Amino acid sequence: MGITGKKIAVVGGCGHVGLPLGVKFALAGAQVSLVDISAEAVKSINGGTFPFLENGGDRELQEALRRGLRATTDAKEVANCEVVVFVTGTPVDEHLNPKLSEVLKILDFYQPYFRQDALIVMRSTLFPGTMEHIYNRLRDRNANVRLTFCPERVSQGYALEEIDSLPQIISVFDEPSFDAAYEVFAAIAPKIIRLRPIEAEMTKLMANAWRYLEFAIANQFYMIAEANGVDFHRLYEAIRYEDPRAKGYKAPGFAAGPCLFKDTMQLASFFDNQFYLGHSAMLVNEGLATFAVEKATKELGGSVWGKTIGLLGMAFKPNNDDTRESLSFKVKKVLEFRGAEVVYTDPYVAGGISLDEFRKTCDAVIVCTPHSEYKGLEFTQPVVDVWGFYYKSSLEIFPGALGEEKSAKVANA
Repeated sequence: MGITGKKIAVVGGCGHVGLPLGVKFALAGAQVSLVDISAEAVKSINGGTFPFLENGGDRELQEALRRGLRATTDAKEVANCEVVVFVTGTPVDEHLNPKLSEVLKILDFYQPYFRQDALIVMRSTLFPGTMEHIYNRLRDRNANVRLTFCPERVSQGYALEEIDSLPQIISVFDEPSFDAAYEVFAAIAPKIIRLRPIEAEMTKLMANAWRYLEFAIANQFYMIAEANGVDFHRLYEAIRYEDPRAKGYKAPGFAAGPCLFKDTMQLASFFDNQFYLGHSAMLVNEGLATFAVEKATKELGGSVWGKTIGLLGMAFKPNNDDTRESLSFKVKKVLEFRGAEVVYTDPYVAGGISLDEFRKTCDAVIVCTPHSEYKGLEFTQPVVDVWGFYYKSSLEIFPGALGEEKSAKVANA
């Protein structure tokens, strides 16, 4: 068993999902081709640099390059490979319905290049039933290939670490496909979980929807408290203080990015738009951006017209350069519609102003992305901080008789 010398193509291989996977395959001994339409990303990768922020990325990429990994824009490279991995997920349209055509279009484009008995791996999120559609489509065309869906489960910026540590899901329609997929993924994963394709498709959507719902609960509680003049973060600290059942209680913050919202809406579509929790979560999480603007407006006396509002951070999550579906841009649009001038600063995102200029320029600040670089900053302007990034504990905690008794027992033990 092993993938030493096996030729693997990753289509869309220069992105957040494909590149870390390709690097891991190369480090495990495979001959990897990263196929992508972005000439700029291909150049960066072949030069030994990740085109986005990834913990330990450049070091592992450079070792993978020494072992033969290469990036290319040539689609014909697929014809030389025994394994073809597609990282194209299912987007949603303007009506929040899945666009299966995007996945099928790419698959149809590359099908003429498939070798006989090639293993075709679908990697990104798929709407439930997509794998069955693809399976029947390939069978009707007499495509002699093996097919598997192995959903990615990693977080942006930490993909290389998590590929090493997380179990890998493999879903198939037949034994030859499982055997082929197992040989490939067992080389880079600590454990393998076997599911049916419909199970794997739903597992991915439900995992992301669960996280989206957790954030929505925290954000709803935050808005309830703050709208009534109560400091939510003081409540949050009190709820969690030495209570083991509250350890998993999420803190509020902008729930964004390319997966959570999209996958929640796909699950809703799959359930004939009866996933009421999912739709409610969307209203809460998307509404937090406007709520933050309302708080800034209140801080400035009821209007932001003609004021300069500074957005601290534009990436969709802390310590990352990924701006996809970031709610920072929604905050920006709402402020601009209300007549504000909006500036931003972000150490990971180009185009903003310096932090020094930011602090001198703004009439008010909204913390959009709590990067660690911002820790300890002090502002003279009003600050809207939904994350509680600058919250300083104000809890009053007093000893009780039972606590003193327990301390004495420990001291005398």
